[in-house]
Amino acid sequence: MTTDTANTALQLRSLVKASGELEISLVRMPIPVPEPDEVVVRVEASPINPSDLGLLFGAADMSTAMLSGTPEQPVLTAQIPESRMKAMAGRVGQSMPVGNEGAGVVVTAGSSAEAQALRGRTVAIFGGAMYSQYRCVKASQCLALPDGTAPAEGASCFVNPLTALGMVETMRREGHTALVHTAAASNLGQMLNRICLEDGIGLVNVVRTQAQANLLRGIGARHVCISGTPAFLHDLTEAFAATGATLAFDAIGGGMLAGQILACMEAALTRSATEYSRYGSATRKQVYIYGMLDASPTIINRSFGFAWGVGGWLLWPFLQRIGPDGAAKLRERIVAGLKTTFASHYAREVSLAEALHPDEIAVYGRRATGAKYLVNPSKGLAT
Repeated sequence: MTTDTANTALQLRSLVKASGELEISLVRMPIPVPEPDEVVVRVEASPINPSDLGLLFGAADMSTAMLSGTPEQPVLTAQIPESRMKAMAGRVGQSMPVGNEGAGVVVTAGSSAEAQALRGRTVAIFGGAMYSQYRCVKASQCLALPDGTAPAEGASCFVNPLTALGMVETMRREGHTALVHTAAASNLGQMLNRICLEDGIGLVNVVRTQAQANLLRGIGARHVCISGTPAFLHDLTEAFAATGATLAFDAIGGGMLAGQILACMEAALTRSATEYSRYGSATRKQVYIYGMLDASPTIINRSFGFAWGVGGWLLWPFLQRIGPDGAAKLRERIVAGLKTTFASHYAREVSLAEALHPDEIAVYGRRATGAKYLVNPSKGLAT
């Protein structure tokens, strides 16, 4: 491997100090020599997902962010309110690498046949610490991408695609026949819409603006409801009546939306009831919260009988439940549809240094639909 700095490369790290300060910096780390079953990947694309933001910023108040250091190796600091430090106790003093997934080119490979087969290949990785110029991982952790696939096209082929497929698989395993998704105009939401269209599954999309509704309808979405409008609850009930959706995946988390979804499901179900029951419909209605776009309390006004549930859903526990064989089948579908069903779109590509600029953080830190960023650790930096 040829590098300007022979044995080190830059890695983004997040540190919570006991003083109540967050420090994000670019640190030079040794470039590992791979073991026989490992490869070293030059990382060229890694998305900034909401789960990455949680580790990157912790509980810091990013309005207090200040930049220092050099243009090549900036240091970003921000204050953590005293009331939030208790939640950070487990990571105080630990300099933590960031970045769940990404893609790049294998530049060095260990001696095993599996590792050697990946030499020079473009691969995707779901292994953490991806905001790094080089990443050493087991060859078995790599997903070899089809020839002609750019790293940017494969950078997001784990978290969002597996989450979208996981939602559909959860629906099937729990006996539901249609589902509802909030924050539906996101990259993840658009993937889920394409999956449901391909598989003939009823999907109710909840968005926050007319522009987002137009975007989804433009790619074939059949049921789109805009929250916060006077007609929202009516439209949601009608969509549930049309699709039979009794399972929801909620990225918002806080506020009244989860309870509103359950109430509208109940209203749609009781339309066809042949007799009154004071316990409500016997059909199970379930909302899974998988995000925290709204960190306020989840408000549940119980107006939907007793056959319901609200719980949490995360990708990793789901993958553990379905096992390696089940996960492998999902990955096969992702590779086959990487440039179609599972294509991702980014508002901007930034270098590691640019990712620490407060102006950029102000955009991608909002987690807004259409503002997803891609980090290219190889951009604009000497390796």
